[in-house]
Amino acid sequence: MKITVTRSGGIAGLTREWVVRVEEQGDPDSWFRLVEQLPWRPRHRSAPQPDRYVYRIAVSRRRITLPEQELTGPWRQLVDRVRDAAEQPEKD
Repeated sequence: MKITVTRSGGIAGLTREWVVRVEEQGDPDSWFRLVEQLPWRPRHRSAPQPDRYVYRIAVSRRRITLPEQELTGPWRQLVDRVRDAAEQPEKD
């Protein structure tokens, strides 16, 4: 399973992207459990606020866009975990 997190906006308007392949992680079962907790159902979303980030999250074929102020709970956990895993130096 591939997870992609794209962050755009902010004061500088830069875009960053992090990608993780769950099967390549040391603990794939915990990744799968986290993904199962994600609230994919649509609900009223607030508009992005000036100078704040917007996150586009893709897990396999599922996609969602969240303004920074709604990145809470399991969404925050997922984004933090993907970023941390993607920024780890590769092991030889």
